[in-house]
Amino acid sequence: MAFSTTLHPFDPITPGEIQLAVRILEAAFPGVPLRQKRIDVQEPIKSEVVPYIEAERLRKPLPAKPTRLLFALFHRLDSGAFYKALINADSKSIVYAKELPREVQGPVDIDEMIDIEKLCMEHPAVKAEIEKLKLPPGMAVCNDPWMYGSDDPTETRRLFQCFMYMVAVDHPQNNHYSLPCKFSPVFNGLTHELVRMDYLPGGSDAQVMETRPWKPVNTVQYAHDLLDEPLRQDLKPYIAQQPEGPSFSADGNSIYWQKWRFRVGFNNREGMVIYNVTYDNRNIFYRLSVSEMTVPYGDPRAPYHRKQAFDVGDVGFGLNANQLSLGCDCLGHIKYFDGYRTDAKGQPVLLKNVICMHEQDNGIQHKHTNYRSGAATVVRNRQLVLQMICTVANYEYIFAYIFDQAANVELEVRATGILSTVPFDNENGATVSWGTNVGPGVMAPFHQHMFSLRIDPAIDGFKNTVYYEDSVPLPENENNPWLVGYTTEQTVLDKSGTANTSVDRHRVFKIRNDKITNPITYKPVAYKLQTAPSQMLLVNKKAMGYQRAEFASKPIWVTKYQDDELYAAGEFTNQSRRANGVETWVQRNDTTENEDVVLWHTFGLTHNPRIEDFPVMPMERISVMLKPDGFFTKNPALDVPQSTQAFNKSTLHPEAVAVDSCCSSAGGSRAKLYRRVE
Repeated sequence: MAFSTTLHPFDPITPGEIQLAVRILEAAFPGVPLRQKRIDVQEPIKSEVVPYIEAERLRKPLPAKPTRLLFALFHRLDSGAFYKALINADSKSIVYAKELPREVQGPVDIDEMIDIEKLCMEHPAVKAEIEKLKLPPGMAVCNDPWMYGSDDPTETRRLFQCFMYMVAVDHPQNNHYSLPCKFSPVFNGLTHELVRMDYLPGGSDAQVMETRPWKPVNTVQYAHDLLDEPLRQDLKPYIAQQPEGPSFSADGNSIYWQKWRFRVGFNNREGMVIYNVTYDNRNIFYRLSVSEMTVPYGDPRAPYHRKQAFDVGDVGFGLNANQLSLGCDCLGHIKYFDGYRTDAKGQPVLLKNVICMHEQDNGIQHKHTNYRSGAATVVRNRQLVLQMICTVANYEYIFAYIFDQAANVELEVRATGILSTVPFDNENGATVSWGTNVGPGVMAPFHQHMFSLRIDPAIDGFKNTVYYEDSVPLPENENNPWLVGYTTEQTVLDKSGTANTSVDRHRVFKIRNDKITNPITYKPVAYKLQTAPSQMLLVNKKAMGYQRAEFASKPIWVTKYQDDELYAAGEFTNQSRRANGVETWVQRNDTTENEDVVLWHTFGLTHNPRIEDFPVMPMERISVMLKPDGFFTKNPALDVPQSTQAFNKSTLHPEAVAVDSCCSSAGGSRAKLYRRVE
């Protein structure tokens, strides 16, 4: 068993800590059966952590470790009450265990999802609907339990909506999303009662009808051995090798690469978290995470109006993280990281290989050829990638934090997987304005994927200022007689609040340290956020779906740090009526200039499906970059060695003609243009 004395404050939960929490809870509720939903590390108190990590950075004697806290979410099975408990792992004691209001629904756990899926398939009413389909021998039916969403402010039951699909072939990769059914049972997650049977519309209006026999149609499959066409035969191996090993080193969850040092965290909710980021021993970020994601669907017909997932808060990226495979999800020399969750009985469950780390080449970092001499300097852009892939029923989300040698940090998000489909009678050429027909009898509604990147900065210290900078023309006056000049205007976000992006003004958001001045620029040291300009939430402001996800209505939020404010849409999103997140915290009107601030960036994809997105979706990519801006006195990648053929060992295609190396520093044909001044 690992105890907190051997753990770093940012280390993920251990199996021993899960077992400790269960023992403490069982002692606090003697004789009461409990269903565990979530046991994880409570984020450490920042005021206790900063002195500790600063002593580490400065190589000074370490102070006492911050208090190691755990939290637990669970149901009492005797009463159905939902509880949250806080546990002190150091003293092995319970800090509090509080019953939460009836309207608060906790996140879905893996065992619960399996239970609901099984309950659905075994229920007599569901079997009766399946019988009405009159399916031929060999066909079956399966279901996806969905979080119920919200449309009734008085609803306090824990509900699941099960969407049903037909399974055409007995194959582990059968695409059941190609054959959606027109009935959808709703279950009470605690009592396991059937609340009602919803019948789904099959046309452009909301009209529904009883289940009828299935009219056979061809399925659209993606599994290679179910395809009609042959696989390509002209693709040769591409092998990423590092014969001398990687340039990174790892001590547990502490990572060293080039001038970077940081810690990799993992929790059940956010999944991968990056802590305590320094470059050349200078503080840059305290914590980086994808704090929330919402996927509202644009199909206006009932019951699809409730279809709005919060994949972080409702279930959790960590719980849905894939076990990554060597040579498939990550190429090259790979370092893997594990995680843990708890099952419903409180037993630890290993989440194997949920994060992979590797290096990659990303083209040229910088290059210049002196045209007078022909001498060239070229440096390639080596990057360190930490990647997590989450499967949330039909969709896959790929998250990668990418560090490079010029002190940039990129969050790259890729969406792939399978569209969430609905039944639609399109055999007569029918279409709708809010979706795309992607196969016989199947339609994919329009929807959005809205992410919130939470940036807890530490730009050369833990008190920073957020501002934005616009590029604007100079005034028409005697100082600009030819009307070509332009300058920048800065606006400081000195109070908690929001801001918009502006492409037409080339608006750039920056985080600076007002107490440290760059000796060359004479301006405060800073990092800039290269935003991903995105369409914000399309849900009407009057809709409950808007109230639940108001973080997605603005691209920029700035709040003053508080220990319990980690999630953009609030702590509990499942069946929420309104959020208790950034939209609430900014109303405090806190001072945010030269303070411990948090910058939240909302970005996303408005996904109006193409037929080419089915049966499996080519990835959609979106990227956010954090870049130094006046943090250094020159290009920080100048000391990266020049690229050479002797180092890279590229090979020449047999039909090509060899030429002089472009990365040679020797003078070329233009050397005669160079004249020495004596």
